[in-house]
Amino acid sequence: MQPPASSLLNDAQRARSLARVTEKPVDIIVIGGGITGAGVALDAASRGFSVALLEARDLASGTSGFSSKLVHGGLRYLAKGDLGLAWESALERRYLMARIAPHLTRPLGFLVPRTAGSGRLETALTSLGVRLADLLRRASGLSSAVLPRPRVLGPAATRELIPALPEAGLRGGLLYWDGQVEDDARLVIAVARTAAAHGAQIIRDARVLSCTETTAEFEDTRTGTRHRARARVVINATGVWADTLTPVLGLSPSRGTHLVLDAAALGNPRAAFTIPVPGKFGRFLFVLPQPGGVCYLGLTDEADPRADGYAPHIPEEDERFLLSLLADTLGAELPASAILGRFAGLRPLVGAGGPTADVSRHHLLVDRPGQPIGIIGGKLTTYRRMAEDAVDAAAERLGRRRPCGTRKIVLVGGGAGRGDAADTLARRYGTEATTIRELIRADPGLGEPVAPGVDYRGAEVIFALRAEGAHRVEDILERRTRLAFTPAAARAAEPRIRELLEAARAGD
Repeated sequence: MQPPASSLLNDAQRARSLARVTEKPVDIIVIGGGITGAGVALDAASRGFSVALLEARDLASGTSGFSSKLVHGGLRYLAKGDLGLAWESALERRYLMARIAPHLTRPLGFLVPRTAGSGRLETALTSLGVRLADLLRRASGLSSAVLPRPRVLGPAATRELIPALPEAGLRGGLLYWDGQVEDDARLVIAVARTAAAHGAQIIRDARVLSCTETTAEFEDTRTGTRHRARARVVINATGVWADTLTPVLGLSPSRGTHLVLDAAALGNPRAAFTIPVPGKFGRFLFVLPQPGGVCYLGLTDEADPRADGYAPHIPEEDERFLLSLLADTLGAELPASAILGRFAGLRPLVGAGGPTADVSRHHLLVDRPGQPIGIIGGKLTTYRRMAEDAVDAAAERLGRRRPCGTRKIVLVGGGAGRGDAADTLARRYGTEATTIRELIRADPGLGEPVAPGVDYRGAEVIFALRAEGAHRVEDILERRTRLAFTPAAARAAEPRIRELLEAARAGD
């Protein structure tokens, strides 16, 4: 089954969209191609507004590509006493997992180990928080068939899930469930493609130089040509770059660092597990199993106002902090060979002053007369609600109130339920896995891995070029796959990926 032609993002589509946007005004210009900007474009286009999205580089090339890949239900916010944000997270998790993107999300078990050193108060509070979070899950309407109820495990069952935990002093664990997204960048691309299917013009490599409430001056970075796009409303959804275009309130970028670990060095855990940060009630590190035999260890939460939003520098102290707490939990240090890579992203938090771990995860809508609308803060899980608020404000300016329908819009590749999690292609592409298989049937060589031991096929590279907006080798390595998170795998795969892109362009 071929994907709808209107959802395809590629060089030909980009050229058409660029011509359309520079020739004729649209209702709404969205600046920023992360999850928030893509969500705004989908919401606005699905309400019938004409929309153009301008992204300076590639989709998900900033914060949205460097998250922990979780669809949070709000447990952390309950620990902070923020019931409103916890409820919003639980609702948005339900929409994502049950309707919008069941093909890109799945349940992930989280285990809180109980040891001889676990304090009674801490244990009781954690248990209470987990049970309250499950009440929110039930109240939101998300079935226990999607996210099972929490349960207490004995020491043997705990070590079966997390073999690396030391046996001595282990009393058991509390297992609860939350959501995990197959990949955050893939979610962004699916939202952007669904927006295109509803008529949005998606233009990457369009760096906005300046904007007003109704115009955006931008450079086509492929040619160096400058253009002006006109609209009735401009929405700034550029995250950590928001205040470079329009003044905003108290933007506090925070660096979140992850280490990529060899899962085998941790005994191939079958659930995530939590590590409490000493002296920081309600704050935890996580070891998060991922497809492909790796785990992510994260994450830090440090103010970093001068960092490069595309590639934040990872200080040695971040790595020491993560590894020392892991070693305390496991009773042993990991060998250096177990560290396969590292990545970091900047959170665009709202509210200046104090540790960024204490800064609110609420989003902020900035709607001032004579200025573009700004939407900042928030998190991956609540992108849809952020987009709804921004488009509501735009509709007010346009004088055309229309109801939001994104709670029920299924993203491209969806529509066939959760599917078989063991089927790698179905996990990544949903129903569009059929298109990948058709490419392989037409050319069996495209069914081969792009490098020995790498679980990505040549057909996926071709699909990324023809349907997912990829343009450069880096787009494939860094976002259409996550091979760049393990540099050795990226180096091995790069020659074949380059060869495939060049051959595909020569044949088109």
